[in-house]
Formats: sequence, C-alpha cells, structure tokens
Amino acid sequence: MRPPEQVRERAYSEVVSVAIGLVGAGQRASGVHAPSLAAAPGVRFAGIWARSSAAAQSLAGRFGVPAYERYADLLDHCDGVSFAVPPLVQVDLASAAAMRRKAVLLEKPIAGDLTGAEELSNAVLSSGVISQVALTWRYTSAVRRFLTVSVPRTRPQGGNGRIITDTFTAGPPAAGWRLERGVLLDQGPDLVDLLDAALGHIVGVRAHGDPLGWVGLLLEHEGGRFSEASICATAKDGTNRAEVEVFGPGGAAAVDCAAAVGPDTFATMVAEFSAAIEHGTPHHLDARRGLRLQQILDNAETDLFQSA
Repeated sequence: MRPPEQVRERAYSEVVSVAIGLVGAGQRASGVHAPSLAAAPGVRFAGIWARSSAAAQSLAGRFGVPAYERYADLLDHCDGVSFAVPPLVQVDLASAAAMRRKAVLLEKPIAGDLTGAEELSNAVLSSGVISQVALTWRYTSAVRRFLTVSVPRTRPQGGNGRIITDTFTAGPPAAGWRLERGVLLDQGPDLVDLLDAALGHIVGVRAHGDPLGWVGLLLEHEGGRFSEASICATAKDGTNRAEVEVFGPGGAAAVDCAAAVGPDTFATMVAEFSAAIEHGTPHHLDARRGLRLQQILDNAETDLFQSA
C-alpha cells in the first residue's frame, strides 16, 4: 500500500494538467491574477515574469512559485500565459507568447490603440492558439443570467449603461496609461461589450465629453436599436457604480455589474481559460472580441477628439 503522502501526490498530479504563467507584478497581478491562478483546480501556477525583477520575486515569494529573469524562460515552462500589464506592453509580449504556441489570457483593452489590437489579434489567429479576454463582468453568474434569461424576455429595443467610479481620484495614483488615454479606454471595454452583447452588434457610435472626466456615448446597434452609455472615473466619495438596463415590449431588465463581481468571478475566468487550453476549445471572449471592442472605442475616441 502506498504511503498517504504518495497517494496525495499522485492524486494532485492527476488533477493538475495545465501550466499557466503570469506576466506582470503590479496591483492587478497581485490582487487578481496571482491569487486566482494559485487557487485554481487543475492549474499549476508556473511562475512569474515582470520587467521589475524585484517585484516579480516579491510576488512569486508570496505564492511559492518561481520568478524568472527572462521572459523566454517563463514561456518554456507553461502552456498558457495570463497578462497583467499595460495595453501598450501587452501587444509585444502576448504576440511573442502566441508565436511560441502559448495560450494567452489578455487584459482589456487588449492594446493601446487599434493598430496594436490588429497586430495582436493577427498574431493569435495566425498561430491558432487559445485566447481569452478578461472582460470581468462576463464571468459573473448575474451577468450571464441577464444575457441569457432576462434580456430575451424584454425583446429589447434599446437600453443604457453607466460606470461611475473614483479610479482617477482615490487611492494610489492611476497607472500612467489610464491618465494619458482617459476614461474611455480604461473603463469602456466592459460597458461597450455588455451593451453590444445585450442589444446586438454596435454599428455606429457618437461620443462627447472630457476624456479625463465624463464621457457619453450614443451607440447604434444592428436592427435599429440604440443605447446610451455614461462613463466617469472622477467621483470623489468612493462611488463605484456599474449597471446596464434594457427595455422592450416585454418590459425592462437590469443588472448591477459592480455588485455581481466577486472572488468567484476570477475563479470562473481562470477555470474557463484552463479548460479551453486543455480541450483546445476556443472561448467566445477571445482576441477577436477584444479587437472588435477596440474598433468601437477607436471610433468613439476619434469622434470625441474631433468634436472637442
């Protein structure tokens, strides 16, 4: 009979099937990606690489995983990579991972601009690797019920959504790219994605407002539907609101996206990423979805600055 330690070791080895590494060691990496990878069944947290070796070593030490000095060395030891880096940096790093045949879990927006998003999407598609975008709301059970049950009942004709946060005014200074590019690229992907999923593909966008303050969008969806979106990241009282509502002949349906997000959200995200890698099954929130959102946001930015 095997000693209990060997039985446990054998059982663990049978469960763990996918090795996933982490790129980045900042707030998002330490608060979301690293704990989610460490806790995920069926995942071996393969290690961390970041441009700051000290930050990578510190975070890796918290979770008992290797910190790699070279990015290539991390790629040698994983099946997929979870990214927690600024969008401008993500393009080159994720493209390199895709070319090494590694699956990629991308933060949103997937790039700093449309050209970068096209470059990254092309790298993923040409390599044929699994890709997934961290559109946080879409991994919550409340939002999934909203899209599959509540929205169809309304036979939606239009809707609205809003994000009101203190991201730019509270706590540690916002990352440089967020302050440089503004609220639309920072907060827009989740809101635009959900309105697009609820009301149909967005085929037109108008924008107005202040990129560093409040931005309003008028979105035209296929089938003659319309929605309005408001985004603000300069609230000063700890406000954190995120909600979407749709209307139609069947009534109204709403979801509180801020309340929907919890620890299980990120567990679901990692579980679906690892399952997609293991079974070779594409995820519907892939790099092509990230590119589509980037195209919509790019059109909104163009309209915003032209009208300024």
